[in-house]
Order: sequence, then C-alpha cells, then structure tokens
Amino acid sequence: MSDLFANDSISTTTNIGGKEADAELQQFLLVEREKAKLQAQIHEFSDICWEKCMDKPGSKLDSRTETCLVNCVDRFIDVSLLITNRFSQMLQKSSGY
Repeated sequence: MSDLFANDSISTTTNIGGKEADAELQQFLLVEREKAKLQAQIHEFSDICWEKCMDKPGSKLDSRTETCLVNCVDRFIDVSLLITNRFSQMLQKSSGY
C-alpha cells in the first residue's frame, strides 16, 4: 500500500497545465463573486421594496402590493444596469476606445 504513495507521477501530472488551471480557477472565482454580488443586491432591493410596498402583513399578498414589489425591484435593477453601462461608456471614452 505504501507503493501507491511512492510514485511521483501523480504530482507531475497535476503540475501540467498549472497556469491554465490557475487562470480557469481565477475566472471561475470571478464569475462566482459576481453572482454573489448580484444575489446580495437583489436581496437588498427586495428588503427596501418590502419596506416601501408592504402596508400591513396578511396571509397573502394582494395584487397592489405584489405589483409594487415587482415594479420596485425592476426599477432598482434598471437603474443599476444604467449606471453600470454609463460607467463602462465613460471608461471606454477615457481609455480611447
């Protein structure tokens, strides 16, 4: 059984393409971080909109409250995208593209 761990070929094969694996891992982590940020933003928007739209708790949402919540979150997302796109345009102009 000790012969299984004596073989150096295992460590050699894991080092092949190490830089590629690191780049893939970094890209994966970046994507996951962005997903987590988006989820956190959506939760924050939902909390703000809940406070804004919810008059009194009940056993179910009435249509007015549901519409208010949906519109509120949609507007927050629209504004976030607008600001992000505007900053992107400003960066492109300042870098000369």
